Amino acid sequence: MVIFGLDLSHPILQAILSLLIVGFLTVVSLLKFYAYVTCGFFHEKVRMDGKTVLITGATGGIGKETAREIAKRGARVIIACRNVESGIKVRDELIENTKNENIIVKKLELSSQKSIREFAEDINKTEAKLDVLIHNAGTAESSFKKSVDGIELTMATNHFGPFLLTHLLIDLLKRSSPSRIVVVASELYRLASLNLNNLNPSSSWCPPYYYYVSKYANICFTLELARRLEGTGITVNCLHPGMIDSGIWRNVPIPFSCCLQLIIKGFFKTPKQGCQTSVFLACSEEVKHVTGRYFRDCSEKQLSSGAKDVAKAKKLWELSEKFVNLTDTDPKI
Repeated sequence: MVIFGLDLSHPILQAILSLLIVGFLTVVSLLKFYAYVTCGFFHEKVRMDGKTVLITGATGGIGKETAREIAKRGARVIIACRNVESGIKVRDELIENTKNENIIVKKLELSSQKSIREFAEDINKTEAKLDVLIHNAGTAESSFKKSVDGIELTMATNHFGPFLLTHLLIDLLKRSSPSRIVVVASELYRLASLNLNNLNPSSSWCPPYYYYVSKYANICFTLELARRLEGTGITVNCLHPGMIDSGIWRNVPIPFSCCLQLIIKGFFKTPKQGCQTSVFLACSEEVKHVTGRYFRDCSEKQLSSGAKDVAKAKKLWELSEKFVNLTDTDPKI
């Protein structure tokens, strides 16, 4: 075979090519091993029998693995997802794997305020308690889209949806205290700034950028929520799960997706590795009184000064109340 004028059937070229392939695979293997040994793993054998845990976006990726780990510990797990059929398949798999039959599926479309309100009404009517709420679901859109409520889709799903859902479930969480709220954010927030004058953009030259913005908003929301819930028995913490080989990258367009897949398969964490900090914050005794903090690899990390700006977080909260159309009859935080 001749490519670019080179006869690849020549023994010397074949030997060089073989060495390059072996060298590349060796480097990738070493980097994967490094990622594994430096990953924070939650090894405590904490049981969660009698507790109810609600996880959004648990039909794949780290959400599914979080649900698996929580179910193994005996908790009642509520899988909140937009595709009920997929949710049922995951539920059946988890029941078989964990032998915990106390796993249920509920429909929730986080980009739709109507769906969120219907879901919350159902949960408040059917669940006696809610010990842990894990905001895991998220999207990263490759093109500019609006939600049914006229909000940029990534911001609607990743920030405004969890903001509204928290409000609507807060009374149940208070009655269940001590309880916990866990928000899956991302270290990629550092690539963005939070423009409070443009939380609902009408267009964008780079739609994926709003994923970073939404993660910035997740962190500000977490810190402000923790301040407002001080003394209620509810802790609120956020986390960076790591760069994960999951469905969040499915919207990256060609040809970038081809290069990205090589990086993902070579260097990113597996979903099982990525769920460890979520599980840690959901059930570890070590953090049962810790609130308003940011974690990575099961240990606390520092945030940028901008993300810790109290005035910015308060303003984001006030604006978010308007975007999600909170009414006087809705629970207040």
